[in-house]
Amino acid sequence: MTVAEQMLTTHPRAGAGTDTAALVRCIEACVECAQACTACADACLSEEMVADLTACIRKNLDCADVCATTAAVLSRQTGSNTDVLRAQLEACRAACASCAAECEMHAEMHEHCRMCAEACRRCEQACAELLGAL
Repeated sequence: MTVAEQMLTTHPRAGAGTDTAALVRCIEACVECAQACTACADACLSEEMVADLTACIRKNLDCADVCATTAAVLSRQTGSNTDVLRAQLEACRAACASCAAECEMHAEMHEHCRMCAEACRRCEQACAELLGAL
């Protein structure tokens, strides 16, 4: 059992109308994606042709911030704010799609971009699944 799952299942409001498995998958995908995007941006900054990666770095950093915020918002179980959750998940899905598309353009040349794009696509999918479960 992961830490995210343990924290959600031990919450006094555990399982209060939420698909816990989808929620855990989404939180974990967001955390993983935030880390991948941060690391990819850092790796891009170390590439010789860094000027060619400006858009990638920007999208990496934006996606990392949106994913980290999404994981935090999803981790809160007290009360309900479904409209904000939906908006946050949609924003995360959009940021992940944009970042993945950019990283995919550099994936053949930079392994870190390939790995980041994969993490972004997993997070995009996890957000879509959770949106469907809300």
